[in-house]
Amino acid sequence: MARKPNAAFMKPVHPDAKLALVVGSKPLPRTELTKKLWVYIKKHGLQDKKNRRNINADAALLAVFGGKKTVSMFEMTKLVSKHVS
Repeated sequence: MARKPNAAFMKPVHPDAKLALVVGSKPLPRTELTKKLWVYIKKHGLQDKKNRRNINADAALLAVFGGKKTVSMFEMTKLVSKHVS
């Protein structure tokens, strides 16, 4: 039997202005938002070279991460959730 996607994850969320600089301003499901965030991180080489669980913020992500220069990938989802409605 095929698994059904969780409806809560598929519900579109609206990124605020700070997060929109990274993922765009259109409403999108949380799963797509996370994918776009990782595309941005990999494109700009922001994943820490030694500890791959950490993300080093550039100017755009610094605003999303609340001024933190480095966050873990688990902390990142918590910080990003503050920027969606």
